[in-house]
Amino acid sequence: MGKSEQTKAFIIEKTAPLFNSKGYAGTSLNDMTDATRLTKGSIYGNFANKDEVAVAAFEYNVNKIRSIVYPKVAESISAKNKLMAYGEVYTNPDKYNFPVGGCPILNTATEADDTHPELQVKVAGAINTWKKNFIRIIQEGIENKEFSKNIDPEQVAISLIALLEGGIMISKATGKSTGPHIMKTFRNLVDQL
Repeated sequence: MGKSEQTKAFIIEKTAPLFNSKGYAGTSLNDMTDATRLTKGSIYGNFANKDEVAVAAFEYNVNKIRSIVYPKVAESISAKNKLMAYGEVYTNPDKYNFPVGGCPILNTATEADDTHPELQVKVAGAINTWKKNFIRIIQEGIENKEFSKNIDPEQVAISLIALLEGGIMISKATGKSTGPHIMKTFRNLVDQL
């Protein structure tokens, strides 16, 4: 990795927590220079604009979550346990070292849906990837006769994602952990498949 790539990676790593905590609109160039200890010229010498930094920071944060979830899923043998691995991670973000600020998909979705088309596309892509992963796991469970053949994998996938993201949103809004309640409901839903 060349010096330019190292500098870009450094900027992304240092600004990712800002964008995830303060949002796109709330993160200023001064915030970025404070976090990186670099000049404005150095940041904009590596990125065309704030939008480009925000998109890279979002991708960094999503990849951080994937680096936590995917190994837990991979070590699970049954489809049920693969789904439960997602539930375990998403209902225990502190235990699994989630990005600062929480789930970047939730955080960015609520801000970018009407204000930042490029970020909105990235959020939609992350949700679709998550949904496809759940559908694949659910279809595997149907094939292995762990789950009923009468369920709609896409409907179940969307419902499970909504449950996890909704639980995070409620926890953040109220300042009270919903993890145990959401995990119990998540487990009950998976058990009913």
